[in-house]
Amino acid sequence: MNSVIAIKEIEYEQPREGTDGSTCSTKYAWARVPTELTQDERAATKDKIRRLLKEKNAVMVSHYYVHPDLQDLAEETGGIVSDSLEMARFGRDHAAQTLVVSGVRFMGETAKIVSPEKTVLMPDLDATCSLDLGCPIDAFSAFCDQHPDRTVVVYANTSAAVKARADWLVTSSCALDIVRALKDAGQKILWAPDRHLGAYIQRETGADMVMWNGACIVHDEFKAFELEALKKDHPGAKVLVHPESPPDVVALADAVGSTSAILRAAQEMDAREFIVATDSGMMHKLRTLNPDKVFYEAPTAGNSATCKSCAHCPWMAMNGLAGVAQVLETGANTIHVDPAIIPRARLPIDRMLAFTAALKKGQPVAGLVPNIGAA
Repeated sequence: MNSVIAIKEIEYEQPREGTDGSTCSTKYAWARVPTELTQDERAATKDKIRRLLKEKNAVMVSHYYVHPDLQDLAEETGGIVSDSLEMARFGRDHAAQTLVVSGVRFMGETAKIVSPEKTVLMPDLDATCSLDLGCPIDAFSAFCDQHPDRTVVVYANTSAAVKARADWLVTSSCALDIVRALKDAGQKILWAPDRHLGAYIQRETGADMVMWNGACIVHDEFKAFELEALKKDHPGAKVLVHPESPPDVVALADAVGSTSAILRAAQEMDAREFIVATDSGMMHKLRTLNPDKVFYEAPTAGNSATCKSCAHCPWMAMNGLAGVAQVLETGANTIHVDPAIIPRARLPIDRMLAFTAALKKGQPVAGLVPNIGAA
């Protein structure tokens, strides 16, 4: 079963041609992209951040899609670079009382929901997500009310209010396992917001799902026609695809999975060359972990393509070293979540974390799937 609801279109300025001839420079996206620092400025800012992290009892939590400097510095200072599931878990379990989240707003909100007693800072509070923007709480609640017999499963890329309306939260690394367990328990699913990820899960699990009609502006731009052409140019390359991508792109993949799954596949698969269909911010970690391998960005441009985000999220690009230093120094850009909704928003997150922890330990998960309908 499949159902969709109309959402607001999210449009962005076309990037202008760069000085190197590229038409895919995120510097010209409408989002505020920090000015690139000089080598001396980078070194000085990193030293300042290291000092402030110690003074403020703080730790950095960075997503794979942000600037390489933020990824490297997080790991160098005892923080983490990870997908959104591990970001939430790490922030909850770390002893630091201040979390500096480099990513997009829903990640900061999730960190605050699971650690309400901690201070959560972000380099830029306007760094958001097309999936979050395209799933406003009033319209989503109305959609849920139309399907009261369904278990509401929402992707992490949603607001705190939407999470509070859900029964389960999932990330791309655990969505298949959780939806499969819900299906095995006889439950029907209401899924939001990414239609491509939802359709992929539906195909893989056979679950009865109705879909919200959302998409990631980055992954939605990958083009199967150009990907096939690139594969012909590199016949030995394996194709790694994030499931937020369109189904005809997913169909060309040698491995489909979350950011962490893509990293594992690149390390474990017997190939020297890879074509990667996810945000280009992943290239830094892929190349760092696999210096003897070659990685190509899957095409978002070509004869049949339009270039909106050019394989890099304009909001992820808003995170920078100067912003991290400023919020640590001033306490600005603090994430606030309405205390009244935190307990309800935490429920689906805690269910996800308990489920994935049990799965990781090889423990039974059937008992972690309650017989519930829409919230």
